[in-house]
Amino acid sequence: MLLGFGGIVWSYTLSNKVATQQQALTDAAAQNTKLSAALQNTDARLDVATDAMKTSLGLTQQQLDTRSAALQVREVRGEQKTARLASAQQETEGQVAAVSSDVSDVKTDVGGVKTDVAKTQSDLAETNTQLTSMKGDLNGHSSLIARNGAELEILKHKGDRNYYQFTLVRGQKQQVGTVSLELKRADSKRSKYTLAVYSDDKQYEKKDKSVNEPLQFYSGKEPMLFEIVVNNVSARNTVTGYLSSPKGAPEPVVVNGL
Repeated sequence: MLLGFGGIVWSYTLSNKVATQQQALTDAAAQNTKLSAALQNTDARLDVATDAMKTSLGLTQQQLDTRSAALQVREVRGEQKTARLASAQQETEGQVAAVSSDVSDVKTDVGGVKTDVAKTQSDLAETNTQLTSMKGDLNGHSSLIARNGAELEILKHKGDRNYYQFTLVRGQKQQVGTVSLELKRADSKRSKYTLAVYSDDKQYEKKDKSVNEPLQFYSGKEPMLFEIVVNNVSARNTVTGYLSSPKGAPEPVVVNGL
């Protein structure tokens, strides 16, 4: 009986232990299920976070690449702009150098012109002093005469009279200005000549006159003093010289085509 009672007690005790163990196993399984679910949830969140991080890193890398490309383009443009500026600066320096050279040339030319003008003025002044004032054959009236082409140009530049150059051949009547002249005789050895002046339907004979002697006469409706000067008498019965008339005196009519 004791053995039986002891067996019953042992069996009851063992059964309780087994039940307790089974309950513990059940609890452990439930806990494992919860842990597995939590682990899966955690894995899911980690996957989401990882994907988000990958996306973020991808966007950041893309932004970095875009930024780098933009900086490279800007750098290239900056180098191109610098090159253009350098080229423009060189071109400008070349233009400035050319302009400076032109200005120097102009200054040189102006200086040369000033020198030429000064020399011309000096020559004119010197020649003016060489002009001869002689008394004419009419009432002793004195005037400046030209003895050659250079002196005649000086008289022309004075601008107070009109001048007409001529070459007369003996026996040929020739119009000079508003009058006509005819050489009657020429003596080259004595530098003497005789000529006739036709003016206002009148004739004046200037007989046995000398080279560079002023021959004077009045002409025009309002008589003005005209003057003839012969500068040279040649052996070929020709004389050369000029006729002068006051400013305001009638001038020869010029016909087109003649």
